Amino acid sequence: MSGLGDLRFAKPSLPLRLASWVVSKGKPIFPERIEDVERFLHSRRQPRRAETPDKFARRFQVETSEIEGQECITLHPSTGPGERHILYFHGGGFVVSAVKQHWDVIAALVENTGASVTAAFYNVVPEHPYRDAERMADTLFASAAENREPATITLAGDSAGAHIALSLALRLRDKGGPQAGNLVLFSPWLDVTLKDEAAKAIEPHDIMLKVGPIRELGRIWADDRDPLSPQCSPLYADLTDLPPTAIFIGHHDVFLPDCRTFAGRMKQAGRHVELYEYAGAPHVFMALAATREAKDVFSLVARFVDR
Repeated sequence: MSGLGDLRFAKPSLPLRLASWVVSKGKPIFPERIEDVERFLHSRRQPRRAETPDKFARRFQVETSEIEGQECITLHPSTGPGERHILYFHGGGFVVSAVKQHWDVIAALVENTGASVTAAFYNVVPEHPYRDAERMADTLFASAAENREPATITLAGDSAGAHIALSLALRLRDKGGPQAGNLVLFSPWLDVTLKDEAAKAIEPHDIMLKVGPIRELGRIWADDRDPLSPQCSPLYADLTDLPPTAIFIGHHDVFLPDCRTFAGRMKQAGRHVELYEYAGAPHVFMALAATREAKDVFSLVARFVDR
């Protein structure tokens, strides 16, 4: 333990261990060797998001919109729009669109917080430039802030999507205009170069991410920017005046060292940060929504956004 994080459970639950084993035996989402990245990206079909589950029409009020030519779907509670609004950016290494497990996360956020949740299906690289995703994020927040107090808006996401949410908050801060009320980051990708060699010690336990390929995907996302610039790797940004932030990360996730470093830097900057760690939990484990650990995450998120 780093002394910064709140370790929620001393051992992973049996359902989490079983779900992690099932994931480890499935088809990998990302290449496992750096030499396979180029073939993975250039031999695939156009990335498409997972279909919205049919049952959502019975559980939620579903609203579809378009922002900067990119699709958004908002799930409202069945009773109507919530008092709070969560803007959610999915993960996928910046190169994969939303998978079906993302819908489980989004649904759990609506049901646990009572908020309306907008899922932003941004264009991915290399088919589209990073600017598409960032422009969409900027416009989405501006649109949401026209209709409600910015303090009632939460920026959230997992992995690469958490990076997009955090980068959006930094741009809002730098512009000096309205800011979101808080940030909720699931397994955030904070340094696209993953240069902290402590990640290597975790890599054998990470069932989803391998350091070499992830670094290459980060390089592709960076494009014409310095990968270590704050614009590309928010771990190195000035963290003053950021909204209160909650981070959720598993011990079997190569992003763990950077999350601890980021939480420490937030504290040094005098910002409110909560870091929750989970023993034996893999990358974006909250997508394993039936597990004790995922339920704990969503309970904590509900408390955090309503503070």
